[in-house]
Amino acid sequence: MGIPVSDYRKNLVAASGISLAIAFGVSGPVSADIPESDSPIKIAVNEWTGQHLSANIAGAVLMEMGYNVELITAGALPQFQAIAQGELHVQPEVWTNSVSDIYPDAIASGDIVNLGLLGLEPQEGWIFPPYMAEKCPGLPDFNALYECTQAFATSETFPNGRLITYPADWGTRSKDVVASIELPFTPVPGGSEGAMVAEISSAIASGDPILIMFWQPHWLFAVHEMDWVEWNDAEGECVEETQTRENACGFQQATVDKIVSKNTTEQWPGAVKLLEQFTLTNAEHNYMINEVDQKKRPLEEVVQEWMDQNSDTWKSWISASM
Repeated sequence: MGIPVSDYRKNLVAASGISLAIAFGVSGPVSADIPESDSPIKIAVNEWTGQHLSANIAGAVLMEMGYNVELITAGALPQFQAIAQGELHVQPEVWTNSVSDIYPDAIASGDIVNLGLLGLEPQEGWIFPPYMAEKCPGLPDFNALYECTQAFATSETFPNGRLITYPADWGTRSKDVVASIELPFTPVPGGSEGAMVAEISSAIASGDPILIMFWQPHWLFAVHEMDWVEWNDAEGECVEETQTRENACGFQQATVDKIVSKNTTEQWPGAVKLLEQFTLTNAEHNYMINEVDQKKRPLEEVVQEWMDQNSDTWKSWISASM
């Protein structure tokens, strides 16, 4: 099912029989061989603003190259089966430690093709406002959480502490860590990115306790001072499901990949070449997310601003893809 769209996003789906060159004021096809097909390239759109921006900018650049593009709502885990089956074609922002087994299996089989890193430098883990270190001496060391559990308790979780985790369809990583290290906290899934941010802002405004799974890049860190729970150094990969308190390493840190379906490489090789070059930085993401989420600018306006300010960059990607 397509996402609710503004006028900008409606334009991402070309009207039947009308070329994108006409719809977007482009003078003509970039190349006689592009697009290789008039069928829409379907880009997955997940639940968080940063991914909305990555997907929209990827779509806008593909359109400048002459492709028909459609943005499709997709759950962060169910999308991998759809991409492996060729029902979705592009996902420009995959956080690799929030994926199901189908992702590595589909990569190994060749049904999903990894086009490399998006360029973001991510961090994920449990965060808390600095005043919680006064209520829980020993923080940021994770061992302090065993000693001051009730400092994070609510009436619903007492005597356990309360830990807000990612929304349920983003996976069970925090729940797995809590169980494996036998931490006396109750994991409570956040309803959405927006709900999680509201929880943080509300807690800080009233000085209430909060421990929450979060990530960066994100505009939140430009607005609120937050600290990260610190873990033992991992020897090799941090295996989240099988760690114990003695060797607790927290969370395997992600890479942020760009992926396409196998049929995308076959049907639109020019688009794949462009997506291989497509990159965004933390600084770009943090700025744009803040513009959308905090300053309430329309997403399509922020995307267009990026396109205007970075035309030399994306035009070089197109030239190198022909």
